[in-house]
Amino acid sequence: MAARSGGGPVPRGRFVTRFGAFVTPRTRQAAVVATMAASALNPPAMTITLNINGQPRRLVAAPDTPLLWALREELKLTGTKFGCGVGLCGACTVHVDGQAVRSCLMPAQGVAGRKVVTIEGLSPDRSHALQRAWIAHQVPQCGYCQSGMLMAAAALLRETPQPTDAEIDAAITNLCRCGTYPRVRAAIQAAARDAA
Repeated sequence: MAARSGGGPVPRGRFVTRFGAFVTPRTRQAAVVATMAASALNPPAMTITLNINGQPRRLVAAPDTPLLWALREELKLTGTKFGCGVGLCGACTVHVDGQAVRSCLMPAQGVAGRKVVTIEGLSPDRSHALQRAWIAHQVPQCGYCQSGMLMAAAALLRETPQPTDAEIDAAITNLCRCGTYPRVRAAIQAAARDAA
């Protein structure tokens, strides 16, 4: 029996009713371990400064927050899409220091001090050669994957200004549920010709 504040023991039934459970050294240790595990799984939020589309942006988030969610939820840049969450589909592709990166896998803290470009930063008025080619070749069907596709294609053209079809197929690993791959390839080739 537990000791009562006014002296004497508290009957077992009243203790359980009042406190909900017995606290023993073993349950106390389990509670401490559970609290520590929860802390590790949910690290405290911190201020992170990012360079997004040429602008310094600050956000408060846990250090392991994926860049995708920092962009969409905290910074309200919703052009970058969530597709699979495991880096396979490419709907979340952005540029980090000029390289195409799947933002669902990249922690926001990991890009602090690096240059991040989203679809909103590719061109504010759809004047980028790829955006014009995308429209001219009527690439999008549903359009969900297109921001990631455009970002992957822009990174490809920066590295390989005149890509072959095989180079396009190797570099553009983004998934399109509508199957517009032939039009994607044609638009990338057209943008490459326009830039030449």
